[in-house]
Amino acid sequence: MSDAAAAGSPRHRAARDRLMPLALVSPLVAWLLAFYALPVLAMLLRSVSEPTWTLENLSHLFTDDVTAQVFLITFRTAAIVTVCVALIGYPVAFALAQLPRGAANVMLLLILLPFWTSVLVRTYAWMVLLGRTGVLNQLLLYLGVIVAPLKVLNTSLAVVVAMTHILLPYMILPTYSVLLDIDRALPRAAAGLGASPFGVLRQVWLPLSMPGAAAGMMLVFVLALGFFITPALVGGPRDLMVAMLIQQQVDLVNWPFASALAAALLLVTLVVLGIGHRLLGLDRIIRAGRR
Repeated sequence: MSDAAAAGSPRHRAARDRLMPLALVSPLVAWLLAFYALPVLAMLLRSVSEPTWTLENLSHLFTDDVTAQVFLITFRTAAIVTVCVALIGYPVAFALAQLPRGAANVMLLLILLPFWTSVLVRTYAWMVLLGRTGVLNQLLLYLGVIVAPLKVLNTSLAVVVAMTHILLPYMILPTYSVLLDIDRALPRAAAGLGASPFGVLRQVWLPLSMPGAAAGMMLVFVLALGFFITPALVGGPRDLMVAMLIQQQVDLVNWPFASALAAALLLVTLVVLGIGHRLLGLDRIIRAGRR
């Protein structure tokens, strides 16, 4: 048999078909190994190898009261922001799903316009709005609601408001995509059987859209855990989050403890994702969020 015939045999074609996906993804795998996996591994090693091989940096995470308080603040802020984003994002996504496709696309464009703007720019915009001489205080003073400017900027409220605004699209998009896939005959059938509008929402829309809503909430919570710019600019001393503490340690050239903090934050993120996989079925959530 000639080489050309052998190359065209079914067995060789099957081997090429199996190798083709590997050849296509190999540049991406090499990129991730070089610029993600190796730096993360170096960070993990630095947390236990400097100044000598020791677990002191990791043990300091559990014995230092300040570090524990920072992690508590981070979890509390991420949880509050996730709840706020869910309470605002789900009704918006539900309303979008009820609109005609053309109107929904226009509304989605308006929602995504801030999403395409730098986080730093959006955070500065909130600083302008919430400052003592900002738009909010000037409006309230003009209306006579207050007699002196309110201190909103550099508070926990400012952090929650700004982070909720920045993370809102991550909740709306996966929820909206799942709501679009729900068969419209099901709500009509429930209404025809005597269910009230609230009953249709509770018994049809909510259960069927939970994969998208859960995907959005999971994504928002994980992203909120690592936020840095927004709490650093609009928050106060009592809003110190883990990413900000890592930056402080880097400025102090305390790389081993900064690496330990980063490793702990990575571990917490993986634990949250593991809980989501265990309780919610993470693979199903991710598939729903990609629709």
